[in-house]
Amino acid sequence: MSGNHTRSTPPHSVRVVAGTTVVELHGEIDLCAAPSLVSRLDALTAGTCPDLVLDLTAVSFIDCSGLGVLCRARNRVLARHGRLRLVTHSTRFLRVLRAAGLAGVFEMHPCLPESLTAAPRPGVVPVAAV
Repeated sequence: MSGNHTRSTPPHSVRVVAGTTVVELHGEIDLCAAPSLVSRLDALTAGTCPDLVLDLTAVSFIDCSGLGVLCRARNRVLARHGRLRLVTHSTRFLRVLRAAGLAGVFEMHPCLPESLTAAPRPGVVPVAAV
């Protein structure tokens, strides 16, 4: 990883589809990106019974602070009797989870459920794009 960081937050977009919040993350989830991502995910998991999907398919790198962000989101969701799903098909990311002792901790999916990938329609509300 290069030492030249010119951004402080990973690009992400958020949308709500039929009560499920889908966060699409891009780029690196590292020490530089973690604080703003924690703030955003804390806001998204503040209510009761949050249903959150983190789409990591476009994430190119995650470090231990990024894993901490995911664990924090998981703990907040479970404490509020909600559901958190991670979407990735990256064998590298799955190896990182195993190495960190987090294999089996998250509900994992290789792709977004079709009901969450459909084109916008009634019930789909764009929340934010950054």
